[in-house]
Amino acid sequence: MLSVDTEVAAGSWDAATDWPALATAAVAAALAQSAHAHLAHSGASVEVAVRLTDDAEVRTLNAQYRHKDTATNVLSFPMVQPDLLDTVANSDDGEVLLGDIVLAWQTVAAEAAAKGLAPADHARHLIVHGTLHLLGLDHGDDAAAEHMEAMETAALATLGLADPYADPD
Repeated sequence: MLSVDTEVAAGSWDAATDWPALATAAVAAALAQSAHAHLAHSGASVEVAVRLTDDAEVRTLNAQYRHKDTATNVLSFPMVQPDLLDTVANSDDGEVLLGDIVLAWQTVAAEAAAKGLAPADHARHLIVHGTLHLLGLDHGDDAAAEHMEAMETAALATLGLADPYADPD
């Protein structure tokens, strides 16, 4: 069973948006596109934490964990090594802490405005993106980036969102 714990910690995240439902749907959509889709329906409780905060907190986390003293739109902190993901459904305690995803309000809002998107739609994309990182995917080279982008696009389509990588012309 998939469990997504969502916290609005800081920033101007729209209070009218049901962030827990949005985050849960985005995590589930990403998981469904992955080779680990079975985790959502396993006997174990598969947990993801989504923290919606501001640029200041994300900058601090980015500096501390990635040694980059700048804010970024999303950070992912996997709790399971990619090579162990196939075995986590057999957890002895019935709980699998997949990891944490942290979004930065000011960066998300600015990127959304530049792309002509609602911040909530851009946040959905970033939560999908972050979830795929929790599952061991990356975009370090062209082939990996294409693979990850295809998975993101497919997940976003299930949420009714357009391909974020499509050429706008």
